[in-house]
Amino acid sequence: MQDEKHYAQRSGWLRAAVLGANDGILSTASLVIGVAAASSTREPIILAGVAGIVAGALSMAAGEYVSVSSQSDIEKADLKREEEELATMPESELHELKDIYIKRGLRADTALEVAKQLTAHNALEAHARDELGMHEITQARPLQAALSSGAAFTVGGALPVLVAFLAPVNSMEYVQYAAAILFLIALGATAARTGGSKMSTAVMRITIWGTLAMVASALIGHLFGVNVA
Repeated sequence: MQDEKHYAQRSGWLRAAVLGANDGILSTASLVIGVAAASSTREPIILAGVAGIVAGALSMAAGEYVSVSSQSDIEKADLKREEEELATMPESELHELKDIYIKRGLRADTALEVAKQLTAHNALEAHARDELGMHEITQARPLQAALSSGAAFTVGGALPVLVAFLAPVNSMEYVQYAAAILFLIALGATAARTGGSKMSTAVMRITIWGTLAMVASALIGHLFGVNVA
């Protein structure tokens, strides 16, 4: 009998990595397109792209660390509160666990027996999982999220900058758009495959929103019409 394949344990780092890479590609390409729309030379375009990568990667990493740390603090506070309740009113907590299992479909006597056995095994773990909805696979990991997001942003942002080195300046906007869409499609497909989700939906979603962002950036560059020499 083969083991079932599940993907939920990848949700934490995969979310941060996909978000970082998507933002890296999208924001850097949009920035490059916006500058290219108002520039006749390559240097300002590349400089804008590199500056965007540095600022974006640091911002993404810091943002992920702060937000996931907040989630981690909430989880720790809930666990501490639950631990205190287990120490001061164990009987009430046992019946609270029993009621949870009754709502899930167990008979009252079976629910009470299950609650007793799980409490004897590890009461805090049982309440964390079944009352608070905390699981090891979804546990907040701030440092992992920050590193995944920052590194992914850097890799994603490096792709439009590489295109900026190679593409002709007079057609930079169009080459950047085409390349960015290809990068986003590849990212969407990779993320869907890694996470075991539907590939076509992921690719369509990332392509549509990516197109809107880059078109908006190009329009801003054209509207302001500042020639960057």
